[in-house]
Amino acid sequence: MAKQLNLLSGQVISTALHAEMQQSYLEYAMSVIVGRALPDVRDGLKPVHRRILYAMHELGLTPDRPYRKCARVVGDVLGKYHPHGDQSVYDALVRMVQEFSSRYPLLAGHGNFGSVDNDPAAAMRYTETRLASIAHEAMLTQVGDATVDFTANFDSSQQEPTVLPAQLPFLLLNGCTGIAVGMATNIPPHNLGEVVDGLIALTENPELSDQKLLELIPGPDFPTGGEIIATEGIIDAYTKGRGSIAVRGVVRVEEVPGNRKIRTKTALVVTEFPFQVNKAAWIEKVADLVNAGRLDGIADLRDESDREGIRVVVELKRESNPEAVLARLYQQTDLQSNFGAILLAIVNGQPRQLTLRQLLQEFLHFREVTLTRRYNYELEVAQRRCHIVQGLMLALTNLDVAIDILRNAPDGTTAKANFQVRLNLTESQADAILSMPMRRLTGLERQNLQSELDELMVKIQELQRLLGDRHELLKALKKEFRSLKRKHTDPRRTKLINGLAPAANSEQKGSGKQKSPLPSDTELTAPPTLFPLPQAEETIVEFTHKHYVRRLPTGDRSRPKSREKSLQALEKNEDFIVTATPTKTDRNLVILTPSGKAYPLKVSDIPTSSGRDRGTPIVSLLSPSATKESAGRTLSELTVAHFILPENSEATDLVTLTDQGKIKRLPLSEFADLTNRGVTLVKLKEDDRLRWASLTKVGEQVAIATTGGRVLRFEVNDEQLPPMGRAAQGSQATRLRKQEDLVGCVTLDPDDSLVLFSELGWAKRMPAGSVRLTNRGEIGTQAFRFAEPKDTLVGLLRFVPGSDVKLLTNTGRFVRSATDAIAFWGKDAPGERVFDLNPGEKIIKVISCQ
Repeated sequence: MAKQLNLLSGQVISTALHAEMQQSYLEYAMSVIVGRALPDVRDGLKPVHRRILYAMHELGLTPDRPYRKCARVVGDVLGKYHPHGDQSVYDALVRMVQEFSSRYPLLAGHGNFGSVDNDPAAAMRYTETRLASIAHEAMLTQVGDATVDFTANFDSSQQEPTVLPAQLPFLLLNGCTGIAVGMATNIPPHNLGEVVDGLIALTENPELSDQKLLELIPGPDFPTGGEIIATEGIIDAYTKGRGSIAVRGVVRVEEVPGNRKIRTKTALVVTEFPFQVNKAAWIEKVADLVNAGRLDGIADLRDESDREGIRVVVELKRESNPEAVLARLYQQTDLQSNFGAILLAIVNGQPRQLTLRQLLQEFLHFREVTLTRRYNYELEVAQRRCHIVQGLMLALTNLDVAIDILRNAPDGTTAKANFQVRLNLTESQADAILSMPMRRLTGLERQNLQSELDELMVKIQELQRLLGDRHELLKALKKEFRSLKRKHTDPRRTKLINGLAPAANSEQKGSGKQKSPLPSDTELTAPPTLFPLPQAEETIVEFTHKHYVRRLPTGDRSRPKSREKSLQALEKNEDFIVTATPTKTDRNLVILTPSGKAYPLKVSDIPTSSGRDRGTPIVSLLSPSATKESAGRTLSELTVAHFILPENSEATDLVTLTDQGKIKRLPLSEFADLTNRGVTLVKLKEDDRLRWASLTKVGEQVAIATTGGRVLRFEVNDEQLPPMGRAAQGSQATRLRKQEDLVGCVTLDPDDSLVLFSELGWAKRMPAGSVRLTNRGEIGTQAFRFAEPKDTLVGLLRFVPGSDVKLLTNTGRFVRSATDAIAFWGKDAPGERVFDLNPGEKIIKVISCQ
């Protein structure tokens, strides 16, 4: 801008109008770009958000404190850091509270903060707020450790941070939208677990390929869910910094109650909308299209949403085709829209369009600098305190000299000088001695000083090691990432559907919500996966011992022949049913293999069989990846376990145990995006394999048995069995003695019973509570006393009333019995011989049939 005119002296500076306009406009533009509209790549915040969080930190509004009025927070922000309108500050605060606006809200609110229908929040005098746990822990805990620079506020009366020491890339986690002068940013939100995995991978391998990075971070994760129907826009956004991502709502076809004449009606039920789509405005738009005659086939439209979630019911006319109506809704409304991603942020004071890799690398560089500054600060504090403690220890060692100096010194200044000369102390050490109270002369205080000195020396060595070795510094950084991931990650909300986008939509660019022309009825056929059947069928899925599977209609399950035979034996090569599970055709099965991989199998893809059919080999129904993995193996070596994926999997985990005793607990959220290529559940060594797997919940227990007759029982909780990611190997389950192996692993309730089998035909049933409850990794309790010296334990089962057990011998013979017939015995008893074996015959495998 031109120099300020000195009107008193009559000075006039001639300036060309176009030069003045150009200079003034550029300064205004840079002020808006850097100081108002665009986020910083380091903490992902605009200045207003940063000032709100820091002001709340100064007020002490931590997650463990009571809520405070938003008006108080807004007043502090305005008076200390942000000289703008109060409504702009309050609007920014409201967005940080709304769960449908932020993937990981930075503030917790109490009161009305608006809704997905674009209802306004209550006035700031009514609402209350405080810091959310993730903001307090991952953004503000280190703000006072000299980790970031501070600058004067607008009137130089306060100091404010130029950036917050964020420990997570919130620019990616919550995204950001901003319109500056001549440029804009529109960054989508992402899943915390996926972003942390990408950061760790880049830390370990800075040359990680884009393909590997996109496998770890496959796409945005919007707080309102929805479905991303194509990957082309994601790839463009992540590799070029700009791309158009097609997102559509989640719709299912249901039969809803009708009137007296029609018992049921077909309806489209919308349960999730694309990000930033106003539900109320969408309903109004659909109603306008129906009234204008531009949208046919809709009989009624109503909003049944409640606190449990979104539910918009679109009732259809009897002659309407649900697929055709849904396709028109996608074409004519925002039920399908394009999110125009622009990865633009402030880097070193300048706006830059970044790729995903560059954005993560900028954050990693900032985090490394922040950690270095923090450790340097902690080292300086520790060394300063260590210096003082050493001086105090020296004075206590030469206590007579110190008392003599104090007795003969006329004043404190002389005493200080004498301490420095006679004891060779520094000025700070001498000041500390003069400030030391008399109680510090006691023996206990001397011991405390020595303990403090030892702790300080250990801390100084650790900090010097971290600062002197970058590899150790990065290890600490990765440990911090993993800790935050365990505390704050959650399952992905937005589903990724590859290759389902119409060609017209895949060619659209920019952020506009453009729609292709309305196609004819013949072009409205959508992929079957987008239009589920109105009602899922009840069915029974049966798995056999030889890894065949079949599906039977409900009530058509025939009783296996093996259960009608005598209790003595089965035919040598006879197959039999191991499990029979009632389910529905719209559910998904998960098949686990010995290599530690999981593959999906839809129940509807299992061929329907009669009670006499053998069924279909499981491997023939899985993807080519599973078929390739099974090459060279027998059918009995193909699968380890199988289970039906629960509808609500948040409270359910999977416990796995390998041959070498590595046990881990895996959240079922890891199966949310399971594809036909399968996914690795546990990282195995070359000579190890997955042996047992079962579903469990917190509060249940795990029992593990060894060939020596020992049983280890411990609870399923975060202390004994913490949740781990798919790449983890797991923890050691128990200690094995020489020539001892694992023989079984079951999950059970505390009131359940265990059934144990020995190699020579002995068996017993015992309450699980008779086995001492202990910790993972210990040796366990001797639960089976063998009647014969060369006998060993070969099987451990959870007792299920009415179930059968089949035992395979080394001669290939199967012996069968009902578990109800096995008597209860104490842990010090050998049980009873319940199976008659031939000379030299031994039991090698125990199979439970339910």
